[in-house]
Amino acid sequence: MEMKVARFSRGKAANLGDLRDKKLKGQLAGKEKLIGVSAKAAAQAEKWLLPSVGGYLEPEGLEKTYRFEQWSILPKVDIGSSRKSFDMILPVFGPYTLEYTPNGRYMIVGGRKGHIAFMDMLNMELINEFEVKETVCDVAFLQNEQLFAVAQRKYPYIYNRHGTEIHCLKEHGKSLKLQFLDKHLLLASINSYGQLHYQDMSTGEMVANYSTGLGRTDVMRVNPYNAVIGLGHARGKLTMWKPTSVKPLVTMLCHKGSLTAVAFDRGGHLMATAGGDQKIKIWDLRKFEVVHSYTARAQSLDFSQKGLLASSNGSLVEIYRDCGGQDYKIYMKHRMVKGYQVGKVLFRPYEDICGIGHSMGFSSMLVPGSGEPNFDTFVDNPMETEKQRREKEVQALLDKLQPETIMLDPDVIATVRQLKKKQKKTKKEIEGEIEGAVEAAKNIRVKKKTKGRSKPSRRAKKKEEEVLRAKRPLLDQHKEASGHPDKKLRIGDDTELPKALQRFAKNRQS
Repeated sequence: MEMKVARFSRGKAANLGDLRDKKLKGQLAGKEKLIGVSAKAAAQAEKWLLPSVGGYLEPEGLEKTYRFEQWSILPKVDIGSSRKSFDMILPVFGPYTLEYTPNGRYMIVGGRKGHIAFMDMLNMELINEFEVKETVCDVAFLQNEQLFAVAQRKYPYIYNRHGTEIHCLKEHGKSLKLQFLDKHLLLASINSYGQLHYQDMSTGEMVANYSTGLGRTDVMRVNPYNAVIGLGHARGKLTMWKPTSVKPLVTMLCHKGSLTAVAFDRGGHLMATAGGDQKIKIWDLRKFEVVHSYTARAQSLDFSQKGLLASSNGSLVEIYRDCGGQDYKIYMKHRMVKGYQVGKVLFRPYEDICGIGHSMGFSSMLVPGSGEPNFDTFVDNPMETEKQRREKEVQALLDKLQPETIMLDPDVIATVRQLKKKQKKTKKEIEGEIEGAVEAAKNIRVKKKTKGRSKPSRRAKKKEEEVLRAKRPLLDQHKEASGHPDKKLRIGDDTELPKALQRFAKNRQS
């Protein structure tokens, strides 16, 4: 019980012994007592409610989890879970891409040849389907399931859940990929000319429009931790963008070949990339270093809520699991029918399901342990009613973050910027100060004195003395900046010499 209470506590208690103000000491003591009571109540509630615990496939003896097929898993699960694994064969309009809502209840699939289908995955019902009779490159939900965006042949279009066209976003051009930033209500797109667009979906204002300068790309993903957009380019480069910066925040050389897929972990500190050099790399974004590298191909990557990594290669889908220290091993395999080319893999939130969009339709496979078993109804509620949805939409508008809050380290927000160390003045700045001091000294008026003490020569000499007096403190700085100091520093016994010069010292340094 003490361990559970410590998990719900808010860190170490404040040291009240050093406080002299009795009133403040009493207030803080009351707050500390209230925090302790609330932590104990939360621990007891967890004990009573018995929250679900995620489970994985557990092998016995010499068994391997990646040898378990879907047909052998389905009879062992409950009826509700067995219904979630299915195949939709749609050979006419493929290949298909897909997208889930943040709560995992609704799904939209888009066929390359213009087929759009909108489904309720909780009740397994088809809400609406229609054809746009144009090439469909990508689909994305907006703030909720009522609106979604479709990247078509010329422009992205916005539709409602009934299939009615709401708006045409002509400023984006021919978009290849779409991503929605739910905390900022921004729709981001990358078009065929390599231009990145940000548009505010609450006001309709175009926030930013930047040219990446690295050519055409269709590899785009948003980091859920800091809302930074990651773009994969040819020649193995990956760039990270925010709407208030003309240049990329980070440019990384990840692979020797072109990038084919990018995925970010839920915590935002892990990134997986796949390239044309047949490598899958796991990156630590806190150090921008490779943690592990694996020899494998991947056309699509995705992290689950519990940290599983899905990758697709041709007709094969592989699931990797972290065995500790970001060391990912193969957890599951699923091979499609021969000839099916997998285009996109995406985990369904709060469910042990992985959606697969391929050339012949859509498939869903069971992946035990991939989804978060306990959901917070104030964040994402798969069972939300119409009234709760409306309230959540209004709350999202009130809590909308500005584009300026998007940065690599969001913990910097609401902190005080540290004072910078005094930088040395440049040579030009010192020369400008010298010229200003000389002009000020020349403009000083010299008093006229009687009895021959105001001769022109004496007055000129006094002006020269004033000019030298004004220049003297700035001349030393000018010589240091130009690299010619007046005095040469003596090398003493305590001075540490470079390794190449130690042999010239009188007493050789060891």
